[in-house]
Amino acid sequence: MVDKARLISLLRDLIRIDSQNPPGDESRIAGFVTGLLKRKGLKLRIHEFKRHRSNVVAELKGRDSKHSLLITPHLDTVPAGKSWTIDPFAGKVIKGRLYGLGATDCKCNLACAIEAINSIVEDGRVLDYNLILAATADEESGSDFGLIPLLEKNILKPDAAVVLDADDFDIIVAQKGLMHVKFKIQGKRAHGAYPWRGVNAIDAAIDIIKEIKSLRFSYKVNKFLRPPTINTGTIKGGDKVNIVADWCEFELDFRFLPGMSGKAIFEKVKVIARKHAKKFSVERSGIQEPYLIDGKHCLVSALKEAMRKFRIKPRIKGSEGATVITFFQHKGIPAVASGFGSGPCAHIADEYVRVDNLYTGAKVLEEFLKSYRFR
Repeated sequence: MVDKARLISLLRDLIRIDSQNPPGDESRIAGFVTGLLKRKGLKLRIHEFKRHRSNVVAELKGRDSKHSLLITPHLDTVPAGKSWTIDPFAGKVIKGRLYGLGATDCKCNLACAIEAINSIVEDGRVLDYNLILAATADEESGSDFGLIPLLEKNILKPDAAVVLDADDFDIIVAQKGLMHVKFKIQGKRAHGAYPWRGVNAIDAAIDIIKEIKSLRFSYKVNKFLRPPTINTGTIKGGDKVNIVADWCEFELDFRFLPGMSGKAIFEKVKVIARKHAKKFSVERSGIQEPYLIDGKHCLVSALKEAMRKFRIKPRIKGSEGATVITFFQHKGIPAVASGFGSGPCAHIADEYVRVDNLYTGAKVLEEFLKSYRFR
């Protein structure tokens, strides 16, 4: 049985451990989590792909070792910043809210995962499959030292996965693709009084941005997601107001729907750049393909049933932003995201999680893990 007092105490302990990223050091919180799970008899390993960037992988053996289910929250938080009115590392409970850095994103989910495992072990319940908990590093900065290498190196090879990094019991089944594109435009320097003698790289950049932003994409409407978007994130160029700018750099953020191709979009923007600039370079980064899982998948149906048992109305949703669920599709692993944070508290000052969410979330997760069946 989930112990509410123990769960609250656990989350407060997790919040008191500083795991801000940047600078990025999950070694202390990973050591704390490892100590808790060792006492429950789980098989444990810590994996580091950079010094102090620790990932905890724990396994609870089940009846059928041929099947495994992964649950994965992350250990790191964003930096606290200077706007807090409450100590971000105190874990204070005020009027039904537990405050602290990472309370919602996503130490509440980590606490729920640990408490659900505690309860399953204490009840003597043997699951029908092997349960894997991966508490990962570096989620807030791209997962280069966390989930990505864990999957790429086949350290994690589950048959299905639930990413515990969402709010208010949402079940995320769709996600937009992401692509960042950086343009470097080269012009010809001249005196500002004689602009015809030069080639203005800023003017060329403006023309490129305007045409790209006017693109009309062909896509299939997704009921969980808004249409594709393009955002101009940064722009800089020129050396002085009275000089024709011979350089300009800008970055665009593309978010696109399942069924669309990031590569095809990239080829289109290169053609547009070529129309307006003779000398330029274009490079891609931060690429994630869009993701979609069938709403009838057993991961979704089992989560819905577990929530209904505790009178939670499941909400099937899509994610406009990037989460780690997309990394699983490269390995052919079905995945959804869910979680028990309080929206919209992620990344804000005076971040909190509602204690009711926390307690019910641990019970929902325990029920889901006990009832899940591979088909």
